[in-house]
Amino acid sequence: MSELPEKTRSSNNFNKLKKRLEREVGKAIGDFNMIEAGDRVMVCLSGGKDSYTLLDILLTLKARAPIDFTLIAMNLDQKQPGFPAEVLPAYLERLGVEYRIVEEDTYSVVQEKIPVGKTTCSLCSRLRRGIIYRVASEMGISKIALGHHRDDIVETLFLNMFFGSKLKAMPPKLHTDDGRHVVIRPLAYCAEKDIARYSRTREFPIIPCNLCGSQENLQRKQIKQMLAAWEQQYPGRTANIFSALSSVVPSHLADAALYDFKNLGAADGEGDTVFDPPEVAGPALGIYKIG
Repeated sequence: MSELPEKTRSSNNFNKLKKRLEREVGKAIGDFNMIEAGDRVMVCLSGGKDSYTLLDILLTLKARAPIDFTLIAMNLDQKQPGFPAEVLPAYLERLGVEYRIVEEDTYSVVQEKIPVGKTTCSLCSRLRRGIIYRVASEMGISKIALGHHRDDIVETLFLNMFFGSKLKAMPPKLHTDDGRHVVIRPLAYCAEKDIARYSRTREFPIIPCNLCGSQENLQRKQIKQMLAAWEQQYPGRTANIFSALSSVVPSHLADAALYDFKNLGAADGEGDTVFDPPEVAGPALGIYKIG
């Protein structure tokens, strides 16, 4: 575990933030059985605030965990022009963390395949995912830890609803399509604003994510702006939406493969609450105030 700067150690507010993040990560790990005794956990480190925070919190929890497991940091150097290849190895050497830097020129592949001015994120993500899975197999990794947080999960929910017509988000834990790997998201309960504040105070050596010159994913940007506006008007709305993902009522959706509507019994489901007054149906959501 890395040493905290003096100003960080003496900050009461930061200590509260740190404990909150540790508690949320620990709860996510426990709720979804993310890490077990003997696991080799590969922490994918991009050089951004989320993955730095993920590694930092996991190192803290590992030091006092009742079980033994191994953390290995992994960075994929995609050969983007200007990428500071020395930053992450130097940082990880200072921490004394086992790590592996993988060099793969996916940048050239993406530039060749994607027209100028178009976002490269989708193809880049697919290529990166394939390399991560391959490396995990080579290293005997049992869990792959990614730095997605609560806001990422909620944004993905709306992206899939608005643009993919699916009620689908990012699960905190999943098997890959081929069943060979388990992916975990220990930051699933953590708010992005808390991670950003933690990262600033810890003064991580952040590597910018715009080195490829790609345009930001416009659809995700729009969703992020929408959620930020909601959060400003109705504080706590993002947390409520995230909580809804773990409180699903299949009988009140419309997926016949998920719920047997054809053979519906009189006592099935949770009743019809569509006409309940707002104080019953959920005032925190402000459902009668949506314009």
